[in-house]
Amino acid sequence: MSRKLMAVGALALVLGLVGSASAALHGRRNFPADVAGAVADPRRPAADVARDAKRKPADLLTFAELKPGQVVGELLPGGGYFTRLFSRAVGPSGRVYAVITEAQAKGDKPPPVNAIAADPTYGNVKVLAQDLARLQLPQKADLVWTSDNYHDLHLKKFDLDVVAVNRAVYRSLKPGGLYVIVDHAAAPGSGLESADALHRIDPAIVRREVEAAGFRLVGESKALRNPADDHTKPVFDPAIRGDTDQFVLKFRR
Repeated sequence: MSRKLMAVGALALVLGLVGSASAALHGRRNFPADVAGAVADPRRPAADVARDAKRKPADLLTFAELKPGQVVGELLPGGGYFTRLFSRAVGPSGRVYAVITEAQAKGDKPPPVNAIAADPTYGNVKVLAQDLARLQLPQKADLVWTSDNYHDLHLKKFDLDVVAVNRAVYRSLKPGGLYVIVDHAAAPGSGLESADALHRIDPAIVRREVEAAGFRLVGESKALRNPADDHTKPVFDPAIRGDTDQFVLKFRR
């Protein structure tokens, strides 16, 4: 291969890598350096990075006003997709409390977030097993976050006091702190039946419940909205999984 062809190939490789990084950051605008750094962190699992185009983490972390040194309480972190991002974005001077239920802590399989907290790479992450209705973080948070799980608070099998959960979140935040909720949208006026049947919830219900706890709605992101979703399918249906219409609401204490 000639030097010219090798040079062209090397340039193409560089441009491809730059293009991948740009895709992960959605290529639309400049994001805060710490948010951009968290999304571009090479230590993130490939499976997480592959989901970035649909989950738009740079948009969401910017919307949540995440900054270095902050304290984050993450309710029901699941596989830890956002946990790793929060850890990197708040940095060594910040703290991330990943809150799981007591039942999850006692389950047959350890929650995936346990492995993240045990990794020195994420030394600012601590897992807390708590009754969500009596949530008590070790320190007041700047941000309490939950993604695709608020509807679970209404599942009949859990029998949770959602009013108490939201009030506990309110008490866990610093004055002016934020409560950000991401979830799968149900059809307007569909009621709470959608939580069990479809794993969705009407954003109007969320707003009503959270404001009743003393919060004030201060923003809504459209980053994850999908008008092609007709809200009739369960979120695990292969026809819509990963592409559901999702709302992102930001409340301030």
